[in-house]
Amino acid sequence: MNFSIPNWLIIIGGCGQIFTALIYPYIRHRVFDWYTDVKQLKPLNQEIAKTYGRYIQGLNFSFGIIALTLTNDLKNQTPLALAITGLIGAYWVGKVITQIAYYPMYEIPQKFIFKIGSYFMNALFTLFAIVFTVLFIYNLIGIL
Repeated sequence: MNFSIPNWLIIIGGCGQIFTALIYPYIRHRVFDWYTDVKQLKPLNQEIAKTYGRYIQGLNFSFGIIALTLTNDLKNQTPLALAITGLIGAYWVGKVITQIAYYPMYEIPQKFIFKIGSYFMNALFTLFAIVFTVLFIYNLIGIL
């Protein structure tokens, strides 16, 4: 099989993941008023919620840095490339499934910018899921 994922696509995925990490606090604060809701929790639960929010932000940023700095390594069909692309792909596939299954039940504020932002972010999440799942499959085929 003479198929290869273009580096520019992985780089776009990396930049997008860094973007999601950087925009995450704004979305929590401005779109979802997340901190007001978190303040209603017990102090320990507040810290747990904030910690998980930081984990998400840190993972998104880290995945982006990996994509930008190790672009060729992510498609070199080694066991490590398989593991990393599998992890990143599974993370984003899970995010897309969660987005489809649970988020439509909730209202996003009806400002035009938030609606457009919602479509844009969902498109990014889907892009990440596709790119890293295809990379995973590519690496798997190369190992088998």
